[in-house]
Amino acid sequence: QNYPLYIRSVPTENELKFHYTVHTSLDVVDEKISAMGKALVDQRELYLGLLYPTEDYKVYGYVTNSKVKFVMVVDSSNTALRDNEIRSMFRKLHNSYTDIMCNPFYNPGDRIHSRAFDTMVNSMMMQVC
Repeated sequence: QNYPLYIRSVPTENELKFHYTVHTSLDVVDEKISAMGKALVDQRELYLGLLYPTEDYKVYGYVTNSKVKFVMVVDSSNTALRDNEIRSMFRKLHNSYTDIMCNPFYNPGDRIHSRAFDTMVNSMMMQVC
C-alpha cells in the first residue's frame, strides 16, 4: 500500500529530501514490477537494480514475493559500492525483515520497531559511509 514501515537516514538534516526521493521512486518500482510481470514471479531474483540516478544520489530497489518494497538511496559520489554489494545488502534487509515477520508479537503492516533490525541497518550504513 506504499506506506513506510521503516525509514532510516543519515545525515538527518536532509531527512525530508530522502522521504521525497523514496516516495517518488515507488512509482519507478511499480513500473518495473508491471513491466516484468509474470517473469518476476518465475524468477527468484527480486533485485530491481538501479531505479534512477540523480546528480547527488543513486536509488536502488528490491521487492519481495509478498510485494514489500525496499528502497535504498546511496550517495552517488560513493564509487566503492558495486551492484553485487547493493544486492547483498538488500538480501540482508530481506532476511532481517523475514525475522521480524516471524516474531509472534509483530503485527504485519505496523511500523518496524526492532533493536535487531536497527542494529543491522546501522551496521550496513556504517559500511557504506
